[in-house]
Amino acid sequence: MSGRRVLITGVSTRLGTELARRLERDPSVEYVAGLDVRPPRARLERTEFIDADIRNPVIGRLIPQTEIDTVVHNQIVRQPGAGVAARAMHDINVIGTLQLLAACEQTPTIEAVVVRGSAGIYGAEPASPQFYTEEMARLYPLRTRFQRDVGEIENYFEGYSRRHPEVICTMLRYQPSVGPGTDSQVTRYLSAPVVPTYLGFDPRLQFLHETDGIEALLAAIRNPVRGAVNVAAPGTVGLTRMLRMAGKVSVPAPPGAFNVTLRTGRRVGMPSISPDFRRLLQFGRAVDVSRLIEEVGYMPRYSATETIADYVSHQNGRRVIPSLRHVAVGA
Repeated sequence: MSGRRVLITGVSTRLGTELARRLERDPSVEYVAGLDVRPPRARLERTEFIDADIRNPVIGRLIPQTEIDTVVHNQIVRQPGAGVAARAMHDINVIGTLQLLAACEQTPTIEAVVVRGSAGIYGAEPASPQFYTEEMARLYPLRTRFQRDVGEIENYFEGYSRRHPEVICTMLRYQPSVGPGTDSQVTRYLSAPVVPTYLGFDPRLQFLHETDGIEALLAAIRNPVRGAVNVAAPGTVGLTRMLRMAGKVSVPAPPGAFNVTLRTGRRVGMPSISPDFRRLLQFGRAVDVSRLIEEVGYMPRYSATETIADYVSHQNGRRVIPSLRHVAVGA
């Protein structure tokens, strides 16, 4: 019996490269391909690199030739910057997804599609439920450009899933990742000397340890399930507690003056903050991870508090040992 054949988009990212490396070591995986315009970040032993832009229709000819059975869509840009303008971010997210699905339509060997999506689809609202479950994605309007991108991406994959009921489509809704090797808005916020907060607000926040991010993706590849699955660290941590753990100096600003505070604060090292992250700092967001644990079969090793503690400890040259919750589900 032949082994699994997996294609990873966005293989040049840290997570994409690590995912390819881990799949190479899996004896049940026969073939790994990585699609991107930049090569992987590290040397890979048996991953075929497909040098192509996900927005280019040429991938409709290249992908069917690989005879893959699993697609891992890991090329959803979370924020502009680092050479990716806002318009390019939208094109990669939306046009790239359309081109990828067009290529999937031409690849009859596909059995599963796993998407590293975003819990940003839920937004951050003053009247949010304590924990969002997967069916709550349409509770509130899509207020930011990134939310609208994610909404379009999910709609496209839902349409593909209806047209191809023989293919298992898994939409992983990731909370923001945190870890010593992660460069994100959260880690830049936590590494800034001075950080802005909203006066009178102490939201509940929920993140995902970078280790759990790769393990959850591997678990979904091994055991894909239909539909959306929230991916996050169990529990929440308050913003005030998080900043205290990180030893940060905060500058509380009234909501109406937050943008002015950001502009003036750049002189003292305040980070740039996207509209999505601003809403998160004001209202917070938490998701229910029951489906990840019970159906995909993965229990995150780090709680929300342990995720922040481990990041801070690495900054100080120490390491946090996660709890043993995962033993219960054999993750």
